[in-house]
Formats: sequence, structure tokens, C-alpha cells
Amino acid sequence: MSSIPPVTSERRARFGLYEANLGAGELRKSGSKLRLQEQPFQVLAMLLDRAGKVVSREELRERLWPADTFVDFDHSLNTAINKLRDVLGDTASNPRFIETLPRRGYRFVAPVEWTPSQTEPQSVSPTKHAELPQGNRRVTAILFALLQFMYLIFYTCALWRLDEIGYIAEMHFHLPGGQVEALVLVTALIGIALRLYTLSATSFDYPLLGSKFRKLIPLVYLLDLIWAFSPFLLQPRIGMGLAFASCAALLYSPFAQRVLAMITWPSEPSR
Repeated sequence: MSSIPPVTSERRARFGLYEANLGAGELRKSGSKLRLQEQPFQVLAMLLDRAGKVVSREELRERLWPADTFVDFDHSLNTAINKLRDVLGDTASNPRFIETLPRRGYRFVAPVEWTPSQTEPQSVSPTKHAELPQGNRRVTAILFALLQFMYLIFYTCALWRLDEIGYIAEMHFHLPGGQVEALVLVTALIGIALRLYTLSATSFDYPLLGSKFRKLIPLVYLLDLIWAFSPFLLQPRIGMGLAFASCAALLYSPFAQRVLAMITWPSEPSR
């Protein structure tokens, strides 16, 4: 039976809204300390150290319950796993963090970002975006969600006043109103589906949203580039200057969304 290497006691592991301090034996959520007994925490530490890999029940027994310890191992391990899932708000049927593999063991399935101790050598990983600014994770998630909601409002209002958009395009910009209406209709429907996905994923703090959003970036850029010119449809009411200013802000929006998503949901765990 292969043994698990000792967990570096000074490291901190961050996953979702949670951070585990392996040295202090503490688990925090958004900075608030959570109550978790020693054995469930040790189980968590082992799963985090082997994130993405299966840790067998026998390996857990060898580490946490030595051979000379007289205990109902199966009951104790099941209790520790259940307490750990309760603290993390996780379930066995729909795991966000701890997956049960029948007759094999357990696997930590969420991305894990490791923060090494000051005594460990710090190496630069190609997947670690060192140039990203540091920010409060809750704040960046809220800002990302607000931008998605803003576009959802744009699409809804545009579909509501679709006929008026065609009229403005013809009267003020000499554009074919029917084609403009078709463009607005198609891009709005695609945009609504996209923003509903990102909003729901943000609401449930989907840990893979960062990597998923990066794959959607070409579509986001294209949609946001088209809709960046929407303020000019309001030019008769808001004036040309404000229309240009609004267009400039909307042209920057997809880049802001990308950075916020990368900060809030790192696409890959840093080990």
C-alpha cells in the first residue's frame, strides 16, 4: 500500500469561498472561521493535498487511525466525511468539493489554489497570472454579476423597443431598419442565454466559471463589440458626446469581465 506524503503544514489551500490553513488547522469561509473538528479537518487536508486524485479509505485509515487504535473505522470515517460536507455545504449526490467513489474512496474535485509558506521557494507558474490585481473575492464576484445583469437589461429593453430601434436607424443614420432589427434580435437572444448562464453560475459560485468564461471570451468579445455601439441609437436623446463616452466604456467592458472572472475563479489550481 502506497503511503501519502506528509502535508506541508504551513501551506494554505483556497477553493471557492473557503481557505484551509493546514498549519493552524483552521477552515475559513470568506474570512470567517468555521467550526470543524480535528479528524474531519485532517481528512480535508489529505484530500486537498491529493486534489483531483482518489484517496482510498485504507490510506485515510493508515494516516488518521493507526493500526493500534481500537475504533470503528468505517463509522468514524463516514462521520468525518458527513461533518466535512455539512461545513462545506456539499452533498454526496451532487458534489461540488468531495466526490465519493464507491468501494474506492474519495476525491476532491474543485480547483485548489495553494499559497506556500515563506520558507518554501516561490516559483512562477505559467498558469498563474501574476499580473492580475489583488482584490476581495466577494467584491469582484459582485462586480462581475452586475456587469452581466447590465447587459441583460440592455437586451430586454432593446427587444421591448425593437420597432423604435429600426425607426431610429433609418431616420437618423440612414441604415436599413429591418437589418438592424434582425441584428439586435439575434444578438440579444444569444446574449440573454449567455448572461443567464453566467449569472446562475455566479449565484452558485461555480468553481469552474473562470475557465468556462475564458472559453466563451471570443463570443463575449463579439457580442459586446456589437452592443458597444448601441448608445448611438439613443443619440437623438442623449447627444453625441455622451453616446461616444458610453461607447468607450462598453468597449472596455469585456476586458473588465475577463479580469474579474480570472480573479474570482482562477482557472487552474496553483500547486
